[in-house]
Amino acid sequence: MTNDTILEAARGLQEPMTNFLRDIVAIPSLSGQEEAVVRRIAAEMEAVGFDEVKIDGLGNVLGRVGDGPRVVAFDAHIDTVDVTDRDQWECDPFTGKLENGRIYGRGAVDQKAGMAGMIYAAKLMKDLDLLDGLQVWMVGSVMEEDCDGLCWHYILKEGVLKPEVVVSTEPTGLTLTRGQRGRMEIRVTARGVSCHGSAPERGDNAATKLAPACVAIDALNERLATDDFLGKGTCCVTWFGTEGPSLCAVPDKAELHIDRRLTFGETKDQAVKEVEDALSAVDIPADVWLLTYEVPSWTGLVYPMEKYYPTWVMPEDHPAVQAGIAAHLAALASEPPV
Repeated sequence: MTNDTILEAARGLQEPMTNFLRDIVAIPSLSGQEEAVVRRIAAEMEAVGFDEVKIDGLGNVLGRVGDGPRVVAFDAHIDTVDVTDRDQWECDPFTGKLENGRIYGRGAVDQKAGMAGMIYAAKLMKDLDLLDGLQVWMVGSVMEEDCDGLCWHYILKEGVLKPEVVVSTEPTGLTLTRGQRGRMEIRVTARGVSCHGSAPERGDNAATKLAPACVAIDALNERLATDDFLGKGTCCVTWFGTEGPSLCAVPDKAELHIDRRLTFGETKDQAVKEVEDALSAVDIPADVWLLTYEVPSWTGLVYPMEKYYPTWVMPEDHPAVQAGIAAHLAALASEPPV
C-alpha cells in the first residue's frame, strides 16, 4: 500500500467527514452534558463499519477497528466550555458553519475536529487493510474541560481499555508533542470573625487578611523552576471569593483559587508547600489544600478524583514518537517540529 493510495482515499472521505464534524459541532456538549454528542458519535462509528462500539460507565464512547494483539488508542475529548456571550461570536456557535474551507463553532478546534478525523482514519485503516496485528480504539472522552485526566483515569483504573500507547488529538498546529506540563488546582482558605459592616473593628475581616496573598502568589510565580524542554512552572490566582452573613457584614471566610502548572521535576507536595511558605513569609494564616472533583457525569456516575494531573515527557527516541515523525513525513513530505 503506497502513501499516495492512502492520501487519495483520505481525500475521498472529505465530504462525509466534514458533514459529520458540522453535525457534532452543532450539538452542545458541556462537561457532564455530553450524552447527545456521544450518541451521535457512536452512530457514526457504527455507520462507517467499526468492529465494536461501546459506552463506558463514565460516558466515554469507544470504538474499535481490528482485532490484533497490539492495542493502540487515539483520544479526543468531546466536551466543551460554555458560550458565555453570544454577541462576541460572528456566527451561531452551534451550527457548524462552513465557509471557505473552514468550520466555525464551539468545539470545532477544541476538540471535535480530532474526533471526526479519528473516526474516518479508522475507516481508512479498515478499508485499506492497514490493521495487521493491531486493534485500534478511537475514544471520545468526556469531562476533560472540567477535570483534565478524569476520563482516562477512569478508563485505565477500571480496566475499560489497556493500550500500549495513547495518541491525543489535541490541536498542536501539526507539531508532534511528546510532553506536557502538569497541572493542579490549589485552594487557599482564610478564616475571620464576622460582624456588622457599620463597625468593622469588632470583627476580623477574612477578605482583608487574604488579599495580600494575591501579590504573594504573583511573586512566587516569578521564582518557580524552569526546565529546558517544558519551560517554566507557573502559578496564578484565578478566583477570589468571600462568605459572610450578608453584603453589609464583614466576611468570616475568604478563599482564592490557584492554577498551578508543573514543569519537569516539580511535584504535587512541593507545589503545596511553596504556597504555604509564600503565605507564611508575609504572615498570612490560611489553609492550603488540593481540590477534589466530584461532579456527576452524564451517566450519573460520580468518580472522585484529586485535581492533580502529573507532568509527563516521552523520550524522543520512543517508538511512538518515531512513528509519529515517520507518519508526518509520509503524509506531508516534511518532518514535524517535535
